[in-house]
Amino acid sequence: MPSDGIACNVVGAHDQLMHLRVASIFITLIGSSSGALFPVLAKRSPRLHVPKCLFDFAKYFGSGVIIATAFIHLLSPAISELSSPCLPSGWSDYPYAFALCLLSIFIIFIVEIVAFRWGTSKLKEVGKSHDAHGHNVGSHAAHGPESKVEQTSNLQKEVSIEKVESGQDHHYEHSLGDSATTQLIGVAILEFGVVLHSVLIGLTLAVNEGFKVLFIVIVFHQTFEGLGIGSRLAHLQLPAQLNWMPIAGAFLYGITTPIGIAIGLGIKGTYNPGSATASIVSGVLDALSSGILVYTGLVELFAHEFLFNQEMMESSNGKLAYAVGSMCLGCAIMALLGKWA
Repeated sequence: MPSDGIACNVVGAHDQLMHLRVASIFITLIGSSSGALFPVLAKRSPRLHVPKCLFDFAKYFGSGVIIATAFIHLLSPAISELSSPCLPSGWSDYPYAFALCLLSIFIIFIVEIVAFRWGTSKLKEVGKSHDAHGHNVGSHAAHGPESKVEQTSNLQKEVSIEKVESGQDHHYEHSLGDSATTQLIGVAILEFGVVLHSVLIGLTLAVNEGFKVLFIVIVFHQTFEGLGIGSRLAHLQLPAQLNWMPIAGAFLYGITTPIGIAIGLGIKGTYNPGSATASIVSGVLDALSSGILVYTGLVELFAHEFLFNQEMMESSNGKLAYAVGSMCLGCAIMALLGKWA
């Protein structure tokens, strides 16, 4: 039984600062969309002349943001929500937040295994070998690292042979298409976890009593997180017919928090974020989302961008320090924001 039934069942109208709460829909839309769309559009527009070092900063800074979000903004709240005194006593008998996070990690791991094995088998049918994460077509190196020069040389030889044999680059396009599938699966998994989180914090912002402080923090939070997801979208290497997907992914991220705020304002008279049902739903979704971002952060970002990336491992100490420092800065800022949100 809940230890404090009154606190768990009281629903506040939350009518304070109503004009600002409505305005927050549009302000967070601008912040989230700007953070996510800027890397994607800057990568495609040579007129902006964005230096490569700035792209690298956004990429690694965003990676740090994603990792901090997993632990500070998702797993920690999930633990609090699923240990709420409003929940039946059975919820305190087992660390459900950690268990759900663990379950999410294994589900994503299995999904990626199945997806990559399927993609590899499809390429074998047309007589090609394939790195599971599509690194043979110019992405970062992975499991069996090869240098960027070797990747380019092998790819050029492959394309030349195909053109001689068939008079066209159809097989290369097929390979690129399969690589695009694996890349899109990875980014879709990342975005799924981020989107769930964004809707929940939008809902929380709409009904929270301490609106002003939380609003300021969430605007920064969503902008930085958008920078993280946008930098991943910007570096996708897709065939021409799929070039719209990074923009669509950035736009989807941009609208999720405003949607959550709008839903929260619509149900503010009946929704109590401290109730047992709200705590269970929010805690379960936060725990599952944390597992997605933990897996993405440690496997896709730490391992593939650094440990298994031969170009990074053979780079100068300065470049490596710049990349690691950018990631640590993103992680530190997002972790600090966890003090207020």
